[in-house]
This record gives sequence, structure tokens and C-alpha cells, in this order.
Amino acid sequence: MPKLSPASLGREKSKRKRPYYLLIFFAIFALPLFAVHIGLLGLPFFWDELGQFVPTALDLLRDGALVSHSAIPNVHPPGVEAYLALVYKLFGYSIPITRIAMLLVASAGLLVLFLLSIELSKGTKGAPAFLPPILLLASPLFFTQSMLAQLDMPAMVFTLVCLLLFIKRRYALAAVASVALVLIKETGIVVPAVFAAILLYRHDWKRAAYFSAPFAFLAGWLILLHRTTGNWLGNPGFAHYNVTYALHPVRILISLSRRLYYVFVAEFRWVGTVLLGIMLVRDRPRIFQRPEWAATVAVGFCTLLLVSVLGGAELERYLLPVLPIFYVAVSLALSSRRRWVGISATALITVGLCINLFWNPPYPFPFENNLAMVDFVRLQQAAAEFAERSLPGQRIATAWPYSQALRHPEYGFVQRRITSVETGDFSFHSIEALPPETFDALITYTRTWAPQSSVLSIPIVRKFLERYYGWQREITPEQCLRLNLHAVAGWKSRGQQITIYVRRTSRMVGGAAL
Repeated sequence: MPKLSPASLGREKSKRKRPYYLLIFFAIFALPLFAVHIGLLGLPFFWDELGQFVPTALDLLRDGALVSHSAIPNVHPPGVEAYLALVYKLFGYSIPITRIAMLLVASAGLLVLFLLSIELSKGTKGAPAFLPPILLLASPLFFTQSMLAQLDMPAMVFTLVCLLLFIKRRYALAAVASVALVLIKETGIVVPAVFAAILLYRHDWKRAAYFSAPFAFLAGWLILLHRTTGNWLGNPGFAHYNVTYALHPVRILISLSRRLYYVFVAEFRWVGTVLLGIMLVRDRPRIFQRPEWAATVAVGFCTLLLVSVLGGAELERYLLPVLPIFYVAVSLALSSRRRWVGISATALITVGLCINLFWNPPYPFPFENNLAMVDFVRLQQAAAEFAERSLPGQRIATAWPYSQALRHPEYGFVQRRITSVETGDFSFHSIEALPPETFDALITYTRTWAPQSSVLSIPIVRKFLERYYGWQREITPEQCLRLNLHAVAGWKSRGQQITIYVRRTSRMVGGAAL
């Protein structure tokens, strides 16, 4: 048996120790992430969780159905739901188990980002690889999405895994990771498309062919979806809202502007953008000319462009795969400045990110972007408890997905099923269109962030939103009185509110008077 040189022995020992090092760093990132979420592990499900992803996971667990029958099916592949179904099979179904399962994935994402940062910052001074996980951990969007049973945080994790493997020239494994990515979220197909294009540019035909596998798997899912539902995207409403409706030139322009603003300006990220711009203009660092960075920037740019064109909701969570890339670039800019500048700027960005976890901007934003999500759920909890206690047997009209929360006790809002009637929104015309004999009470809640001091108080903004986004004012208490609906209870929290109206005097116990 040939003897190994000291250098070879060192490499062998390093390989054997590597799993232990990875486990240690995983714990380093997981502990603070779990610590800041410990009080929210029992938080009932939010919006799309109870409207789409948890019902789909339960259908898969109970019936083996890849295409949901408890929720309206759509084009999203069942990768995350399959993961949750496996977790439920092993540990049982509960809200805390769901939260812990997602936090474990998010912790793995912080570890992968750290490893990717090491690869992308080789040859630089200091330890910039530690900054991106810290900045991501401080980001309000990552804070909320890391605990939610939704697609975008796992899609971010596997995007980073694909990039890491591709940069390390482990192309076959990168293709396998890309398959997992597209089975989590269909828009992840942009990642293997970029990799294939790069390899084709290098005339590496064989390895480029590896990345045809994700396209084949995604096509297989679409065929199954079409055979089950008769629609390639699951249902016509989803197809219209996320493709036809989204492909309006004005909406694309607004969406792209929102994307650029959120990544490069919002939540004090403008500090990093300024330093990054100074670095690129003055220093012209060679590190960004490396092929590793070319692939990384291409993935980030194409992802940002794709989610600006598709997706009617224009949610910021679609940008989760892009944020870590931005933070890696910013970390290099921070480490390239004088020490006091780098430390001061890092502190400013981190504090700014933390402040935005609690502060709501003066323009419409998705509640899931920060702790407004918690306010939203707590308000719905309070109203559900009141309705269950004080309106037994009443038929309650409300908008999706709260209607689902009232019907299904397993989502954490009620102990017993409440009969609910679904309305499309809370505009006067939508409520007026409901036959009065079909419901006894109405629960309205804040669906769009629109406090009195927000930009929605500006008439030209309202007219623009009415024309291009179909925005309508929510029904007022005075309009409810015209429909013989009387406010009997309501709750407010940090600019949001939820109100219960009844058609006639009900026997009620307790409650919060308006």
C-alpha cells in the first residue's frame, strides 16, 4: 500500500473533520435564529400558509395527493409540501413542528451563504464571509420568511446551494440541486438556465446537458398538473393574475422599480449600495471580474428580472434568492474601506435592518415583510375567539384566507369549525353583492397597509392604483349600516384593525367594544 505524503495526510484529515466543522457552524447560525423566534413558534398560520401550502402538505400526508384538493391548485411544485409531509409523518402535525421545520431549512441557508461567501471572497483581506449571514439574519424579510411554510426561503437556500456547487465545478451535483430547486418553486428554472448558458458559451456541451434535467422534471410536474386540473398552471385565475395580468407594461415597470428599490435602497441597504458603487468606480476590483462572480451576478440579475415580469402580487419575498448575493457584494465593499468606515457602515446597516423589523413604511407593503405579520395574525386570533364565543352558529362572511382559518381548527384560530361565506374583497360593492340571507355576520380586516398618513391619502396615487391595479376603498362602518350591518366589536394594532359586524342583535359575552 503506497504511503501518503504529509500534505496528503493533512488533506485526508481535513476531509474527515469537515462534517464536524459544518455542524459547528450550523449550530452557530441556528442558535440565534431559533432564539429570536422562540416566542413565535406557536403563532397560527399566516395568509398563504393556511390558504395554500399547509393544506397541500396535509393532502399529501393524508391522501398522497401531489395536487391539492383542499386548496385551489396552482403551478407551484410540491417540494416544500413534501418536506413538511415527511416531517409530519415523523413527528406529527402541529404549528410549532411546522415552524421548527422551516427554521431548520433557514439555518442551513445561513450556513450555505457562509460557505458561498468564502468562495466569492477568496483573496480579500479580513473576514468578509461572516458579514452576509449576519446581514441576512438581521433582515426583516428573512426573519419572517424563515419561520413561514412558504416557498421562497427554501428556494433561496437551494439557489445558494446550486451556486456553491457550480462555482466549485461540481456540475453534476449542481444539476441535482437544480432539480430540487425547480421542484420547490418553478421560477427557480432560471438558475439551471443560466448555468447551461455559461457552459454552452464555454463549449462544454456535455456538462451543459446536465442542466436539461431540471427542465425535464419541471415539464413532468406541469404534465401531471394539466392531467389533474385541465390547466397548465393549475387554475385559470392563477394563470391570469400571475401571467396575463402581470404582463402589462405599466405593471412591469412598477414591479421592476419596486424590486430595484427594495434590494438596493430599502431598509438602509442604500448604505451598502453607496459603498459598493464607490468600490466599483474608484477601485475597480478584479475580484468581480472572476468567472465565479459572473455566474453569481447572472443568477441574481435574471432572477430579479423574472420576478419583475411574472407574479401579479409583486411580493418582496420573491427577491429572497437575490438578497444574499447583494449582501456578499456589500461585504466585500465594507471590508475594502478603512476599518472605521467599514465598522460604522456595518453597524448602520445592521441597526437599520433591525429597526425595519418593527417600523412600517408609509406606503403599501406586504405584512409578511416584517412584524406586521404578527399583528395581522394576533388580530385575527382575537376576532376568531370572539366569534366562536359570542356568535355560535352564526354564518360569517369574510375574505380569503380568513374564511379558511374559521373553517379549519387545525390552523390555530378556532376550536370548532365556523361556517364562513367567502367574499372576494371588502369593497362596498362586493359586500352588497352577497345575498343577505347567506350570512349573519361580517368580519373585515386590514388587507392593504393604508394608514391615514400613507401615500394612499394622495388622490393621484389612489387614481393610479384604481386604474392599473383595481384598488378599491374598503367598506366603511357607515356603508355597513346601509346594509343593516352593525359593528359590535373591533381590535386595532399598529395601524391594522379587524371589525365584526352583525345583521341583528346577538347574544354576546364580553368582547372589545369599538
